[in-house]
Amino acid sequence: MKTDRSAQLFTQAKTYIPGGVNSPVRACRSVGCDPLFVHKASGCMITDVDGNEFIDFVGSWGPMILGHAHPEVVEAIQAAAVQGTSFGAPSPLEVELASMVCKAVPSMDKIRFVNSGTEATMSAIRLARGYTGRKVVVKFDGCYHGHADSFLVKAGSGVITLGIPGSPGVPEDIVKNTLSIPYNNEEILEQTLRDTNLDIACVIVEPVAGNMGVVVPNLGFLRKLRELTRELGIILIFDEVITGFRLALGGAQERFGIMPDLTCLGKIIGGGLPVGAYGGKRELMELIAPDGPVYQAGTLSGNPLAMAAGLAMLRVVQRPGFYAELEAKSDWFGAEMEKLAAAAPVPISVNRIGSLMTCFFTRGPVTDFTSAMTADAALYGQYFRHMLAGGIWLAPSQFEASFVSAAHERSHLQKALDMTESSFKKLMV
Repeated sequence: MKTDRSAQLFTQAKTYIPGGVNSPVRACRSVGCDPLFVHKASGCMITDVDGNEFIDFVGSWGPMILGHAHPEVVEAIQAAAVQGTSFGAPSPLEVELASMVCKAVPSMDKIRFVNSGTEATMSAIRLARGYTGRKVVVKFDGCYHGHADSFLVKAGSGVITLGIPGSPGVPEDIVKNTLSIPYNNEEILEQTLRDTNLDIACVIVEPVAGNMGVVVPNLGFLRKLRELTRELGIILIFDEVITGFRLALGGAQERFGIMPDLTCLGKIIGGGLPVGAYGGKRELMELIAPDGPVYQAGTLSGNPLAMAAGLAMLRVVQRPGFYAELEAKSDWFGAEMEKLAAAAPVPISVNRIGSLMTCFFTRGPVTDFTSAMTADAALYGQYFRHMLAGGIWLAPSQFEASFVSAAHERSHLQKALDMTESSFKKLMV
């Protein structure tokens, strides 16, 4: 596989960009290679600057549920762009998208658009503190909620991929108001939330963890979390940046039938463009300025390009049979992956739900951060390199998810299975 142009670009990028990348996992250090630079993408295919083609299972880290450059999304963006790319004022598109999202997400009465998932989560935390008058945020080990200071305690995604325990530059005064406890552990959850010495404003959780690899929740854990927070007057925030409009039209909360107080959404609601949102119960959302005293703002919030792309994407996923078809092909693919993992010469545990999946290179089961961290990242690196050489584009980290999109056809999935079988056979401890 020729990579000369990517190598040249990476050398040039390192002169001007820290690590040569604008998001740390993309540096590919944990999988033992340098990044490839992308020239274009269409459907489930990505083409790099050297002309190599790959079947994509990253999907821009989740939002490309329709695949890349879906014609209806592209057409919507083009039509919006000729009218202007940013107004710094309200537009009809944001009203239409807000209505559509609120109707789809079961717990959401009102919504505020922002520019990223990180902005959504940090704004939701501020709102929860403003509503309760309390300070402490409870999160879960290995869950990632963006790079705001409060969330970099035992975080997932690039933080664990790079082996960073937290981050310099985060004041102790901020960290002391964040507690991180084990995911899927009901006993510690109850002990923590019932501790009268704590001043807990909210609990934020990925209802399906996706940033330490895919870790499916014990439903008893999520139900206990909802019961306790409701009883104790603690705001429950679902971070559905990954699961929103992915596991169902109404996200994980629809799939599990568990309603949070606030929900955070990410770039999937902008068809992959930079956007985020948080929303929830009317009594909470009406505390946000200008209706209330909790301030949050952003010039590009609700920008017309993201709104237009989001509307186009949501219209497609609401067509009859969309989620049933996506679920069926994902179930078939996941079941075949499990068979291959069982026959592999090294221990591999497959975690999956809907169109999300992670192959952990460990005996499993993987149910929390501690068990996820038993995975052999070096073995994953071998697997990643074999798959890349065979034309399969995976996340350059053991601790991320793979995504199936509507654009993946049976032939694409079968090629990935064939390459996986070949790659597994070559693995060596």
